[in-house]
Amino acid sequence: MGIQQVDDGKHGAFQLLEGDVLAGEMAYTWAGDSMLIIDHTDVNDQFRGQGVGRKLLNELITFVRERNVKVIPLCPFAKSVFDKDLSIHDVLKG
Repeated sequence: MGIQQVDDGKHGAFQLLEGDVLAGEMAYTWAGDSMLIIDHTDVNDQFRGQGVGRKLLNELITFVRERNVKVIPLCPFAKSVFDKDLSIHDVLKG
């Protein structure tokens, strides 16, 4: 499995691919230059329960930490992970 990022400057996504199959995607929208909103996370049914959503979130967290960007998790999945994992609160928009 490999994760790729697509970003057009307004919207973007982290996509996890298994061969040619899209296993999951975490989409975001830029809110200025230093903040992004996680809009939604979709995981292909055949990959559910394999940690795909968390792998995508981890990749997004690495991306925002490197760029000093803050995150607003509107996506219910992402919000639930942020609620449970204090170690990633440094990227949350205060």
